[in-house]
Amino acid sequence: MEYLEDSAERTPGHILCCECGVVISPNPANICVACLRSKVDISQGIPKQVSVSFCKQCQRYFQPPGTWIQCALESRELLALCLKKIKAPLSKVRLVDAGFVWTEPHSKRLKVKLTVQKEVMNGAILQQVFVVDYVVQPQMCGDCHRVEAKDFWKAVVQVRQKTLHKKTFYYLEQLILKYGMHQNTLRIKEIHDGLDFYYSSKQHAQKMVEFLQCTVPCRYKASQRLISQDIHSNTYNYKSTFSMEIVPICKDNVVCLSPKLAQSLGNMNQICVCIRVTSAIHLIDPNTLQVADIDGSTFWSHPFNSLCHPKQLEEFIVMECSIVQDLKRKAGAGMISKKHTLGEVWVQKTSEMDTDKQYFCRTHLGHLLNPGDLVLGFDLANCNVNDEHVNKMNSDRVPDVVLIKKSYDRTKRQRRRNWKLKELARDKENMDTDDERQYQDFLEDLEEDEAIRKNVNIYRDSTIPVESDTDDEGAPRISLAEMLEDLHISQDATGEEGASMMT
Repeated sequence: MEYLEDSAERTPGHILCCECGVVISPNPANICVACLRSKVDISQGIPKQVSVSFCKQCQRYFQPPGTWIQCALESRELLALCLKKIKAPLSKVRLVDAGFVWTEPHSKRLKVKLTVQKEVMNGAILQQVFVVDYVVQPQMCGDCHRVEAKDFWKAVVQVRQKTLHKKTFYYLEQLILKYGMHQNTLRIKEIHDGLDFYYSSKQHAQKMVEFLQCTVPCRYKASQRLISQDIHSNTYNYKSTFSMEIVPICKDNVVCLSPKLAQSLGNMNQICVCIRVTSAIHLIDPNTLQVADIDGSTFWSHPFNSLCHPKQLEEFIVMECSIVQDLKRKAGAGMISKKHTLGEVWVQKTSEMDTDKQYFCRTHLGHLLNPGDLVLGFDLANCNVNDEHVNKMNSDRVPDVVLIKKSYDRTKRQRRRNWKLKELARDKENMDTDDERQYQDFLEDLEEDEAIRKNVNIYRDSTIPVESDTDDEGAPRISLAEMLEDLHISQDATGEEGASMMT
């Protein structure tokens, strides 16, 4: 008897539901869960269908009051945006859980499953699960409106270079792509001697100006034009213009320095060859292998011009080549290039093979040249050079020929090139037929110069098979280790509209 009494004390009592009479455990409302849910709906007041604005052009969602954010489907950011749309009604209940219910990407619907709790009759806590349907409505954001207008801009950066070759612009284009400096532009317009970058704010234009000053030697001037003003609120609307001028020197240009500048660079010869243009102008003296770097401020203080342009380069054939072993250096001489070898060569123009006229010169290409090789150079002996520094030089110090680079079979190099570069999306006007040849020159420069190649994203071209180097003529090539795999995102299987909503 004692055992039965103890067990009865431990067993909790049961009651009948006051609505349906079902046996239930005691609770503050004395009603079963089914009857309590039928009498009380804690989701009342929470909207079951809400609209969300989505911009197709930039793949962003609108977050009130005036922000557009980029969110992936079923991401935490998108879930937070959806919950903020019903923030006020949700404040009356306790949110326990929230998650997405899968929908077709092209359905323009987002479904969020919510689990909420609320205290109801006599302190009883009721939990309920329901789904809120979000309708994705297309709406163009303000930034995309400006892009579509094409004429609405607040600032423009005009980049100019007074040269006949665009090697520096091709290099600058790859730097802009690598560091994503083109993302804030409204429009990029290409003209015959430069590029124009249009922006919706002056701050973005100033950021581009600072980037250009760090990557290429240049100078700029800023100006602004008053568009409108409000005298009552003291507000003004300006359009700003930044005029950038890049130094008029490109790779493979032959230049003549002023005597004062040549002396300040370590008593190097005035006739030099530009081997590279990055954040500074890199020069080499073909007679002594002495190198020097000239930044933008130094150039504008002691300006000099190019003595020739690429179309003036002539093709020579190497008749004899010897390496200079012992080089006597002058007092105060600067750094010597370790990547080049000084050589003394006898060359003859390929257009004068029926004569016996040959030219003797020193060159920095001694490590590349062998008898019978073809090389491109500038004939100073038979050229009328109009340069103030050259005209004042002693004729004994002016070389007859300045060799620039070794010549290879361009057709074969193009056929074997298994890599490619990306290009900026820009408006092109007055395109010259010579642009393709200049672009091929830039691609060859990338193959020949590893220092420039480090700053450029090179992508493997899967359409061209990888060939062996057995039949190669010694032309420099880019290894597969230096190439990136180009990613191609295929269109969504559900259709174009579904793919546009995917980020």
